[in-house]
Amino acid sequence: MSIKLIAIDLDGTLLNENHQITPSVKQAIHRAKKQGVHIVLASGRPFTGIQRYLQELALDETNSYCISNNGSVVHQAYGGEHLLENLLDFEDYLFFESLSREIGVHLHALEFNKIYTANRDISPYTVREAFLTDTPLIYCPVNEMDRGMHFTKLMMIDQPNILSDAINFIPAEAYKHYTLIQSSPYFLEILSKEVNKGTAVKAVADYLGITRDKIMCIGDHNNDLTMIEFAAVGVAMGNAEQGVKDIAQFITTTNEQDGVAIAINKFL
Repeated sequence: MSIKLIAIDLDGTLLNENHQITPSVKQAIHRAKKQGVHIVLASGRPFTGIQRYLQELALDETNSYCISNNGSVVHQAYGGEHLLENLLDFEDYLFFESLSREIGVHLHALEFNKIYTANRDISPYTVREAFLTDTPLIYCPVNEMDRGMHFTKLMMIDQPNILSDAINFIPAEAYKHYTLIQSSPYFLEILSKEVNKGTAVKAVADYLGITRDKIMCIGDHNNDLTMIEFAAVGVAMGNAEQGVKDIAQFITTTNEQDGVAIAINKFL
């Protein structure tokens, strides 16, 4: 098997608990690049939250790509130009903004590289997300927002026990028309129905002319399931959720133990 494309999740996978890339992981990625392997960072973060790591790994160059917002946008890694996008519109936003108030959770919306919230009591998890991803946070009441806006994703956010209870009240109809992924105990991400990391990795591979049997994907959470299932070599981190480990071909060590480097070195 000759791996030509490696898609790597960020949080809990590429990054350790201090949101850093360890020297061993950098070395493994640089070695893969020298062998002509395309490295694709695939994250739930917006492009602003991925860009610094593209630069750190010298992936911000032409003919290099990344995936943001759990697959709703595929970017040119250099400059962030959109190669592919699948967005939500203002009517989608209105539906979930109203639903979030009904079931008692906070909500924010990502409009490319900005986060909007209509919650006066802005959630600390929204503030944390804005800080970690270097994304401007804007408070704006619903009636003052531009109805022509489109969104890469919406996020219901709250304390884990509150969010968990609220999810039980989301109507079944929502699951028919949207992709809903709980990407952490305090985030429920809402995307266009066709959006996931698996379809985004396939789009990048098709664009590069790389077949499925030459793809490796590495992740740790539910939002990584589709790309791990799609890849010929699906790798679960040692710290991954059990559902991710169950479908992976290989389980590496944790993100604190250079798990990405171990996986790359094993298969390359």
